[in-house]
Amino acid sequence: MTSPSTASASLTTATAGTSSRPPAPRAPFAVGIRTVTIVDRSRRVRFPGRAPRPRTLVTIVRYPAVGRPGQTDVVGAAPARAGGPFPLIVFGHGFAVTPAPYARLLQTWARAGYVVAAPVFPLENAHAPGGPNESDLVNQPRDMSVVITRLRDASRVRGGFFDGLIDRHAVAVSGQSDGGETALASAYDRFFIDRRIDAAVILSGAEIPGVGGFDFPAPSPPLLATQGTADTINPPGFTYTFFRLAPPPKYLLRLLGAPHLGPYTHEQPQLAIVERVTIAFLNRYLRRVPGAAQAMERAGNVPGVSRLVAIP
Repeated sequence: MTSPSTASASLTTATAGTSSRPPAPRAPFAVGIRTVTIVDRSRRVRFPGRAPRPRTLVTIVRYPAVGRPGQTDVVGAAPARAGGPFPLIVFGHGFAVTPAPYARLLQTWARAGYVVAAPVFPLENAHAPGGPNESDLVNQPRDMSVVITRLRDASRVRGGFFDGLIDRHAVAVSGQSDGGETALASAYDRFFIDRRIDAAVILSGAEIPGVGGFDFPAPSPPLLATQGTADTINPPGFTYTFFRLAPPPKYLLRLLGAPHLGPYTHEQPQLAIVERVTIAFLNRYLRRVPGAAQAMERAGNVPGVSRLVAIP
């Protein structure tokens, strides 16, 4: 993995003249942002009119940072190591976009105390040479696994930027639309499954067409699926199909009358509901936070707007 030059975190020190340490910082955190480039030399990608080259994943990483919490990502901010290590979320963007439209949601997760890594998929992103190519979807679950490996490894590099920042035993995958299909396969498809995944948040996703393998082999990580009932791109039936197959614990957040993309990028109050429900779910299954189940119920059941189906 290559990245900009290493920056060291500002660690809080004990008050002079005392032997006790101040309490570790807690959420909400300031949010730092850093772009890293992950090169997977074991696989190759071919762009139109070009020779094959190693598969490269430009990855936007947001993380809890030292400083005052705010609504702005701070480039290269010192990580809040004193509050960590933090669970890792790997997020997949949808077809013909990039991680950029999901910035608020990803920032909210980082502010809540998660390291959030969003790779730009080489052929499905909006700026892919020759235009986005959806046939590459089948290669994206492996991309998520590569990002998990590289960031977990980076957290073990003494003196590195991510040194000690990531909890290697608390990993979630998430994604929207094709990114949701990618995350779903990574967590539950026997052809792609990554056993390091501890929870999955699937936003208007579906099974990857024509692949099969969704038999949810045990042990199966907890699932939160969200679905707009007026989604015409990935209709509700897609989500309901894999939700029925999944074993407990599983949760379905139905966004009443909501479309495909807006609830995860800008549409209110749906986006705020998604933020609160996803954080409560992750807090429950990655951090074992007391009261997280009740927080999910409160956040997910909004009359006329959303309904949470819980099968714990």
